[in-house]
Amino acid sequence: MTIRVDRTKCSGIGLCEVTAPAVFEVADDGQSRVVLESAVGDDLTVAKEAASSCPTGAISVDD
Repeated sequence: MTIRVDRTKCSGIGLCEVTAPAVFEVADDGQSRVVLESAVGDDLTVAKEAASSCPTGAISVDD
């Protein structure tokens, strides 16, 4: 399972960090980044939820 943020698409809205704070954070440069790359269980569930609700489609979760 791989979680990625395409920084060319990310606009730093921060919805991913609100949805899955253990998995994502908005960095000092204003863009989201993955902080928990090996998410399982609930963290994986919320990572997928964050990916599906990302307004710019910048997040991908590959099993």
